[in-house]
Amino acid sequence: MFAIRISAFSVIIVTTLFSLIGSVNFGGQSSLYADSVGRPNFVIIFTDDQGYGDLGCFGSTTIKTPHIDKMASEGRRFTSFMVASPVCTPSRAALMTGCYPKRVGMHHHVLFPQSTIGLNPDEVTIADHLRGLGYATACYGKWHLGHHPETLPRQNGFDEYFGIPYSNDMNHPDNKGKPRIPSDQLWTDQSTAINQWNAPLILNETIVELPADQRTITRRYTDHAVDFIKTHQDEPFFVYLAHSMPHIPLYVPADAYDPNPENAYTCVIEHIDAEVGRVMTTIKELNLSDNTYVIFTSDNGPWLQFKNHGGSAGPLREGKGTTFEGGQRVPCVMWGPGRIPAGSQCNELMGTIDMLPTIAALTNSTLSPDRKIDGMDLSALVTGETTESPRREFIHYTSHGDLEGIRQGKWKLLVKRRKKANNHASGDKKVSPETLTTIMLFDLAADVGEQRNLAKEHPEIVEKLRKRMIELDSEIEAGARPTWKMPSKPNADKKAPN
Repeated sequence: MFAIRISAFSVIIVTTLFSLIGSVNFGGQSSLYADSVGRPNFVIIFTDDQGYGDLGCFGSTTIKTPHIDKMASEGRRFTSFMVASPVCTPSRAALMTGCYPKRVGMHHHVLFPQSTIGLNPDEVTIADHLRGLGYATACYGKWHLGHHPETLPRQNGFDEYFGIPYSNDMNHPDNKGKPRIPSDQLWTDQSTAINQWNAPLILNETIVELPADQRTITRRYTDHAVDFIKTHQDEPFFVYLAHSMPHIPLYVPADAYDPNPENAYTCVIEHIDAEVGRVMTTIKELNLSDNTYVIFTSDNGPWLQFKNHGGSAGPLREGKGTTFEGGQRVPCVMWGPGRIPAGSQCNELMGTIDMLPTIAALTNSTLSPDRKIDGMDLSALVTGETTESPRREFIHYTSHGDLEGIRQGKWKLLVKRRKKANNHASGDKKVSPETLTTIMLFDLAADVGEQRNLAKEHPEIVEKLRKRMIELDSEIEAGARPTWKMPSKPNADKKAPN
């Protein structure tokens, strides 16, 4: 084990929310508020590529998740909880900033070890806001919002960071020399498999392990989270626990391992559940339950192509990488005894994009009106004070940031544009734009699995929704803010002399 300075890192996320008390005006930059005593704590536990159907409390009959199920029985399930993108980087940008990824320039798919951009530190994250209120803040796991020192968690509101800076299947420094896909053989031989991916494990901005031993990474993230909670139990804290898995490749420690590769995904989810249990036990043993919000959710749907290395979307259509419900509707459980009604369920529209303004409201603080965001204050929905969500619409963007649909109430419109190459097999190259477009309209209240296309039956609804989604997207594009970009090296564009 050794330490290296590095310019490219990633983080994994676990999400849990807690409610805050106090009053402050927050205007873009953190401003310490003196009276932080009594404010609720927040823990966000964020998994990677976990499907809607991968928890017992969301219908799984094969994966046992007793600790998360207990969270649900003591808290609230959100069954229509959305992420703003069906892939990692843009989804995480939305969680942190309360913005559609396009507004903060983080919508063009995922970042890689060779990427030269990241989340602009000028953006206000959940951690920025809470640290401005006097919170201790920590990020453990997958960041994936920029791996250069200027864009890592400590430049975005967190006091400390420990994790793999991007996806756990990416290699330092240039993403070369890795297996194309994980395999049953690599699961069976975990000791050899840990050297197949050269993912860096970093502490703050320094590599402390290369390659990271991913067999124990879920537990080590949790170790840090538990220690942080114990250390800061007498002051308000925010822990962002972003697990690297069940994104492939899959690993677990020896005491959670089943050598049968058919059970690989199950092993990983059940191990994550056990580690969630450790966090919950710590909160309860420290008598912090009445002053803590915990939120458990995922960054996008399951990576279905990997079969026993991937999860399940349950009753939803498709998975990761798509704008169907299986790609963007994720399981969500929120826990906060005395604040969130126990054993309750909310079927109203809500999403990670709403977490920043909701947390601000729970802390009785305000966000700067000068910085436009897309999230909404849904704190009354979290606490059960209202049964109807003020969020009535939600835009769907593809994994590469292209506008593809909108949900409004029970109606969901998708306008999918096919690649021209797929339509020229007959040799006819004069294909109209309409021929290259598939329009789908679903009634999610009656058809959550998106099996019945009602576009031809309701052309007026199609037209109304299509017009609205273009209108919303145009406003976001007009108000988009720049990402951070790595400065060009002097003379980088000049050719070397002959």
